[in-house]
Amino acid sequence: MLALGVGMSSSALHADLREVVGTVLAEAGWEWDEVAVVGTTRRLAQDQRLVRLGPRLLGFDRRDLEAVAVPSRPSSIARRLLVPPVAEAAALLAAGTGSRILVPKRAGRYVTVAAAVGGGR
Repeated sequence: MLALGVGMSSSALHADLREVVGTVLAEAGWEWDEVAVVGTTRRLAQDQRLVRLGPRLLGFDRRDLEAVAVPSRPSSIARRLLVPPVAEAAALLAAGTGSRILVPKRAGRYVTVAAAVGGGR
C-alpha cells in the first residue's frame, strides 16, 4: 500500500501541494490512483487543500510523529520552531505495518511530501 506523508504551512496553496506530490509520485513510479492514504498532522487532517487530493486522510498527534525514526534530518525551520518532522513520519505511520520510506521528503514552496509503502493499518 502506498501512503504519502504531507507537512505544510498555512501559506501553502493547493497548487504547491499538487506540484510536490506529483514530483514524489513520479520519482516513486506510482500514479495518483495508487495512493491509498495521506498522513499528516491531526490539525491538517480536515484541511481542504489535503481533502481535495482525494485519498483518505489520517491525522497523527505530535507525540506519535515524534516517536517515529525518520531517515532525514528536520529542516532548520522545523528545528527553530520546535516542530516534529511530519512528511516522513506521517507517511510511515499511514503506511502501517512493515512500512518503509520509498521516497524521502521532498520540499516545495511551503510543503514537504514523502512516500512510504507498507502493509496497511
